[in-house]
Amino acid sequence: MAHLLGAENVHLEFPTRVVFDSVTLGLDEGDRIGVVGRNGDGKSTLLALLAQRLEPDAGRVTHRRGLTVGYLDQRDVLPAGATVGSIVVGELEEHEWAGDPKIRDVIGGLVSDIPWDAVVDDLSGGQRRRIALAKLLVGDWDVLFLDEPTNHLDVEGIQWLADHINRRWSSNQGGMVVVTHDRWFLDAVSTDTWEVHDGVVEPFEGGYAAYILQRVERDRQAAASEQRRQNLARKELAWLRRGAPARTSKPKFRIDAANALIDDVPPIRDTVALSQTATARLGKDVVDLLDVGVSFGDDVILRDVEWRIAPGERTGILGPNGAGKSTLLNLVSGKLQPTVGRVKTGKTVQVAVLDQQLADLQQFADDRVREVVARKKTSYVADGKEMTPSQLLERLGFTSEQLSTPVKDLSGGQKRRLQLMLILLDEPNVLILDEPTNDLDTDMLAAMEDLLDTWPGTLLVVSHDRYLLERVTDQQYAVLGGHLRHLPGGVDEYMRLRASGSVPQTASAAAAATAGRPDTAPAGGSGAGGAGSGVAGGSGSSAVVGLSGADRRAAEKEMSALDRRIAKVGADRQKLLDAFAAHDQSDYAGLGALQTQLAGLEAEVEQLEERWLEVAEQLGV
Repeated sequence: MAHLLGAENVHLEFPTRVVFDSVTLGLDEGDRIGVVGRNGDGKSTLLALLAQRLEPDAGRVTHRRGLTVGYLDQRDVLPAGATVGSIVVGELEEHEWAGDPKIRDVIGGLVSDIPWDAVVDDLSGGQRRRIALAKLLVGDWDVLFLDEPTNHLDVEGIQWLADHINRRWSSNQGGMVVVTHDRWFLDAVSTDTWEVHDGVVEPFEGGYAAYILQRVERDRQAAASEQRRQNLARKELAWLRRGAPARTSKPKFRIDAANALIDDVPPIRDTVALSQTATARLGKDVVDLLDVGVSFGDDVILRDVEWRIAPGERTGILGPNGAGKSTLLNLVSGKLQPTVGRVKTGKTVQVAVLDQQLADLQQFADDRVREVVARKKTSYVADGKEMTPSQLLERLGFTSEQLSTPVKDLSGGQKRRLQLMLILLDEPNVLILDEPTNDLDTDMLAAMEDLLDTWPGTLLVVSHDRYLLERVTDQQYAVLGGHLRHLPGGVDEYMRLRASGSVPQTASAAAAATAGRPDTAPAGGSGAGGAGSGVAGGSGSSAVVGLSGADRRAAEKEMSALDRRIAKVGADRQKLLDAFAAHDQSDYAGLGALQTQLAGLEAEVEQLEERWLEVAEQLGV
């Protein structure tokens, strides 16, 4: 493969530390590189060096003659007073960009829900991010450098971006280097991984899953100095090998080595023990949403929502931007009262919310970390062991020196971790996480997930990070067309529903999408903001014309029964799979009997899901 660019013996240091020391690496045609590492170790600096935006103190960076480079910075610098159209397509005439399939695809995928003539000064940070990304992707580049491209994108936007990158060049053309904390995205687009740490860049073959496996082997060989980091990585590996099918991409080395590494790794979560503990702390009643609806004026956000949250439930909430996810969580936390219906909250429920604003830390801005911690509990139980707050801070990546740092001087990721620890020390029994991955690197995400595995309460998570959702939650729901819909197939089912266009939009969402879509944008393009899904029809109520009140109640009752039956059969299937694993592998007769039972359960699940879809179609959800 042809060489695109390279760095030779690069050395860079700042006044307080050495960032890179004698780093040599290269990028060839067809390379898709994911860059991982702790916050502050130099990932963004590496991109700037390779793109020749920053000069090294020693060594050199060379580009192939005539190489074109596209760069997405973390900060979106857009010209003041410019319109969306002028930024995305520049001076191109309408017939020029409208006749280019690539440009139409980018517009449909990223900015279809933003008015074409809107002034960027008036737009939100998420909209500005998508405009900057669209401006970059409509161009022709030999190499793309992307610094946190998934920020502010929802699940559909991230899926679209991964698909776009994978089809942008043929397999032996172009090059890409991406820095992101979104591990699903890394697995979807990366052929190789570079880990930035301690002034060096260490290459690994494969995406994030393969990188984790190789790093475990490296850490195992250096266990004396890397014991804690090794344990976290091995637990992450156990999730990768035992978790959702999307995580099981084939690495390019022996699978036997992976199985040997996780033979002695315990299950990710002891679900039974956590459920028993949660029931003891919460009682049988947590929060019940009974026929709830929320409207703001004529704008209906939620309708006919019935959700009974159980003790120890670990649920992920999906939905396009503006669908009503935050409204739903505000109902659960008590910050918002429903327009119709009622919310019943258990007497022992204590709700805590990890929000995106870090507002709870502002009152401690001038205090040192150890002083803030000292005001809370003196101990915390995790993994059955009593831990001091300092030990808990260490588990979340703080060093002893950082305990003396004022809160205002912490990085965004450190503040996020401190906020989570303070919430856990208050011992809530219902925890709501609203986009908890912001400002965290992949190592700290793994540490946070490890801590949440031992937390014995009800957990509700809203996040565009599908890896996190699949990792820490046991079931997923979606807010679609104003309704709350269970997703037996998880995130993959949600993506199929959105791609098929079978999900009705609220009237306001459909109107906003239509108003913001350029006439020549492809109909049905999957917009990052949740618009442009190509759904015919308006509000969710239009899908149920013809059902009488009695028929509708009967259908809803049947759907609720189907949900419970699917959950029960799914639990029975999991028990049977566990029995398979524990059974004598030389007992072929016994294994055959288990296989017959498993086939029966899988056939029943298929029938139940087919009937569920039929009822859902009748109800228009």
